Formats: sequence, structure tokens, C-alpha cells
Amino acid sequence: MQRLILLRHGKAERDSPSGDDFARRLTPRGAKDARQAGERLAEMGFRPDLALVSTAARTRETWEALKGVCPACEVRFHDDLYHAEAETVLARVREAAGSSDALMVIGHNPGLHELVLRLLVEGGASPDLLQSARARFPTSAAAVFLFDGQGRPVYDGLMTPPRGGYD
Repeated sequence: MQRLILLRHGKAERDSPSGDDFARRLTPRGAKDARQAGERLAEMGFRPDLALVSTAARTRETWEALKGVCPACEVRFHDDLYHAEAETVLARVREAAGSSDALMVIGHNPGLHELVLRLLVEGGASPDLLQSARARFPTSAAAVFLFDGQGRPVYDGLMTPPRGGYD
């Protein structure tokens, strides 16, 4: 794997009709933001060839909203990515790394945000970038990392939607 894209799911409804957090679906804005996040990533040249996606409704719907911008991308759904801690997400990334050049994970906070911060620290990110990343990793935000010859992460982009969503 040369590039890792960590994408938080789109904005979801507060409660599902069943009351089950796992079943929470995207709001109309969340679907739009997820699609636009995918489009912006593609415009920036970030097109994954493999996506690891939590099996929760909102992450599946995020994938559905953006998959059109990466039609050659393989998708794998993982139950353990639902509200996974950073270490679990990283373990899944490492397992899949050999079968992908550009890997995307669509998941949840706080684990995804914690992994973004961890990779920024490991990669020697500037204090300003760390402060910005710590302040906010909202729905439909993405962080992109390259990996050097020693497997060390190198920051390659941070995309956060404006408050209130894209456009």
C-alpha cells in the first residue's frame, strides 16, 4: 500500500427508527456530502483501489454515495470496523495493505480520528496541522497519507467539509 485514505461516514440521523445506533442512516445532507467528498478526493487524484467499510448502515450508505467516482475499487465490509478503536482500524489496514496501492477506510469516530492523529504524529506533522486535525474531524472528512520506504506515514492531505456541509 502506498496511500491510505481515512474517511468518516456522512452525516447520519440522530436516531434510527429501531433505536439501534448500528441502523442509523445518512441524512440527505450526509448522502450529498459523502458523494461530494468522493468527488473532491477523485479531483485531487486520490482514487482507492480497495475500500474497507464498516457494516453499519451509515458507512455502507457513504460507500454507495461515493463509489461512482472509483468504479474499479473493490469493497470489503468488516463488522469489526463498527466503532473500532484506532488499533483495530490499523490492524485491518495492515492486513489489506499488500493487496492494494490505494486503500480507503470508511469508518467512525472516535477511532478514525484517533488514527488520523496517531499517523500525523508518527509522520512528524507540523504543530499547526496537528492543532487543526485535533480540533475537528467531522462527518465526511478525509485524511490522506503516503507511506515511505520504511512504512512511515507522510501526510498527503486533510479534507474537512465546511460547517453545514459541502456547497
